[in-house]
Amino acid sequence: MRSTERPSQRLSVALACAEGDWPHEDWPTPDDPYVARALVVSPPYRALRKSAADGGLDVAVLRCAEPSVSLPGLLAALGEANVPVIVVSPRRDTETVVEVFQGGAGYLVEGDYCTHLLSSAVMAATVGHTYLSPTACAALREGARRMPTGGDAMERLRGLLSPRERQVMDLLSTGLGAQEIGLRLRLSEKTVRNNLSNIYAKLDARGSTDAVLRWLGATPVLRT
Repeated sequence: MRSTERPSQRLSVALACAEGDWPHEDWPTPDDPYVARALVVSPPYRALRKSAADGGLDVAVLRCAEPSVSLPGLLAALGEANVPVIVVSPRRDTETVVEVFQGGAGYLVEGDYCTHLLSSAVMAATVGHTYLSPTACAALREGARRMPTGGDAMERLRGLLSPRERQVMDLLSTGLGAQEIGLRLRLSEKTVRNNLSNIYAKLDARGSTDAVLRWLGATPVLRT
């Protein structure tokens, strides 16, 4: 499991996409607070495994049209390297977003983020937070509402939590960590972590990813 401390050095990122397919030529900027360099790596991404093994790779960002096809290939190239992945794709349907998130990768929908947000998502990935852009979150919620009794199930789930815990979960589901949530809600980081512990217990969740999947209606709540 990755450390929850902020990286002490600026990060190295692999941009996994076809040559010429990365849209942000000016990213990262020289004064980016989190990312030092980004290198485009084309399919089949063979160079990634050595970079990861040598400690020269912090995060992989996969830009693709079909994550269900491209993500397995990227993960295979990384092998057993413990490198977090963020997917950037135009796909915004519930099934695709859930599949990516369940696989432990973050998800940014094309047109739903800026380069500043991309840098924040990269940094968050290195400290164990799986980032979903707003449209990805909305896709999961809408998919849950369309399911039989999905809306009722989500209301029952919300009823398990206090109003403050619901605020914490809404922020956690966008990829924010305890420190950032505390800043937004004007709470100490310790208070946020205590809230998260209570939330995980109430939702029978194994951790933040499991809790977010349940909160967004992407996986059933085990409690009755």
